[in-house]
Amino acid sequence: MIKKITFIGVLILSCLSCVKSGNVIPDVAVNFQATLADPRLNALKTPNGAVIINGYGVAGLIIFREADGSYAAYDRCSSYQPQNHCAITLDNPTLTATDPCSGAKFSLTDGTPVKAPATMSLKSYSVNVSNFEIFVSN
Repeated sequence: MIKKITFIGVLILSCLSCVKSGNVIPDVAVNFQATLADPRLNALKTPNGAVIINGYGVAGLIIFREADGSYAAYDRCSSYQPQNHCAITLDNPTLTATDPCSGAKFSLTDGTPVKAPATMSLKSYSVNVSNFEIFVSN
């Protein structure tokens, strides 16, 4: 029984040591709130509009208005080599965003990578809209 427990413990520790600590976008508290009439959010008045909000998350936020009128929010920190904290930029049209450090592209409809070398989605945040105010949090 002790051998079995020791083996399981060693197995768990060896698996954990294989995880690269630099390949995960860090968790930081995000609590953004603004009225939808805020001039910084003008692009969100139309479907597929997107805005960049600096000062939140790891590398800032991207807030995207979906075609159906709902919203999505992502950290601007690229999921490709996130330890570099490379901030993705909006493309034109704003259906995708690009990591200027690697050339990776991401869909703003769901945060998934659409061009290599990225293989992981962008870090997403919760978005709530109430009384003409938008709230982005984790």
